[in-house]
Amino acid sequence: MLVNKDDEGFKNPTKPIGSFYSKEEAERLSKENGYVMKEDAGRGYRRVVPSPKPIDIIEKNVIKTMIDLGVVIISCGGGGIPVVEEGDDIRGIAAVIDKDFAAEKLAEIIDANMLLILTAVDRVCINYNQPSQKELWSATIEELDEYISQGQFAQGSMLPKIEAAKRFAKLGQNKVAVIASLDKAKEAIAGLSGTRIIG
Repeated sequence: MLVNKDDEGFKNPTKPIGSFYSKEEAERLSKENGYVMKEDAGRGYRRVVPSPKPIDIIEKNVIKTMIDLGVVIISCGGGGIPVVEEGDDIRGIAAVIDKDFAAEKLAEIIDANMLLILTAVDRVCINYNQPSQKELWSATIEELDEYISQGQFAQGSMLPKIEAAKRFAKLGQNKVAVIASLDKAKEAIAGLSGTRIIG
């Protein structure tokens, strides 16, 4: 996954990795190892690392050729390996590519009609885990922007899924992004589950 070495993500690490820790443990790890630790959606503290946005897929021509031949492709696993260009070469760089942005970039490159982002919840929610929680069956980009401005989506959790879905939906009228539960993928494709994001 090609990234820009000047991506803002390198200045503000946001991608949670590893175990959950108490506040005291997080402060100790930060002090001892220099880790950046952040609270994660009320579940505890986790280490966060840079997460630059992918701008291209190095092997895109191979992927497109295999799709044209009818091969089922599994690609960009775990977000892929981040690299930067140095002249005519590429070099690996310490970061984690968000898997949702990797999936969006792949869907964009192969000109897919649907981006299906699977997660642990049936639908995107506002006021998550609160008595006033509300599930969203569908949402426009404008509605999602308003919810983002309210801080409705956790930065290292649902927010990247929302941002990736928005990016895909902006590509055109025939593009739809769906965020849904892994065990209801079939229903989500049929419009019976999940949250549909339209441009």
